[in-house]
Amino acid sequence: MAVESVLVTGANRGIGLEFVKQFLKLDDPPRFVFAACRNPGLATDLLDLKKESKNSEIILIQLDVTNLEEIQAAKKEVEKFVGNRGLTLLINNAGSAALQGFPGVTKESFFKHFDTNAVGPFLLMQELYPLLQKAASLKESEKLSVSRAAVINISAGNGSLTTAMGLVPVIDAAVGYRTSKAAVNMAMRIVSRAMKKDGVLNVQICPGWVKTDMGSPAAEIEVPDSIAAMLKTMLTLNENNQGDFLDRNGVPIPF
Repeated sequence: MAVESVLVTGANRGIGLEFVKQFLKLDDPPRFVFAACRNPGLATDLLDLKKESKNSEIILIQLDVTNLEEIQAAKKEVEKFVGNRGLTLLINNAGSAALQGFPGVTKESFFKHFDTNAVGPFLLMQELYPLLQKAASLKESEKLSVSRAAVINISAGNGSLTTAMGLVPVIDAAVGYRTSKAAVNMAMRIVSRAMKKDGVLNVQICPGWVKTDMGSPAAEIEVPDSIAAMLKTMLTLNENNQGDFLDRNGVPIPF
């Protein structure tokens, strides 16, 4: 996977942190790894990786995806390093989940989930889009791929409208979370056609039920296994996957 630069949100723990670790272990690791999180000064694992990394430059970026000023500042910071080469890959991973179900779900819960899981990732992608376009333009003769320019949105299978009634009942308590994931899937799918014309791949991937702080120890999948599967799937993505919603192994999930 020849990715010149990658930005990972929510990179201080769980899925985001493991993405950073596994990118660094690639035979051809990215030149720049932008590890974005809300409090980079407290991200001890990332700070250790930054000191140890020999083949990639790790740049820690302060980023709360619900803060437009921080999104804009992040774009300027990335641009300082990548210049006219642009940003190759954005992994929209940062998210929020809380169990609050019917009939007690609140307006605040809906707004928080939508802000973090749908609006924030979309606005970040939109702000960084000129940098993704630059990366894509350098490889105009190539088909869509993560090595040319791409946005990978870490979604959730329980955001599927089609299968909403078939999941275990406890998930029904995550009303705000599930609807926000359905919303980001829709928003990204709407713009995927325009992005394809610019040579930028846009795909939603569900990592599975992963043993993170959000997923809980009861989850089914270890973090390294989930990320390894997603990276393997990302290698196979092309223009035929534009706007798709896939599981970690590349199997389509109905919207």
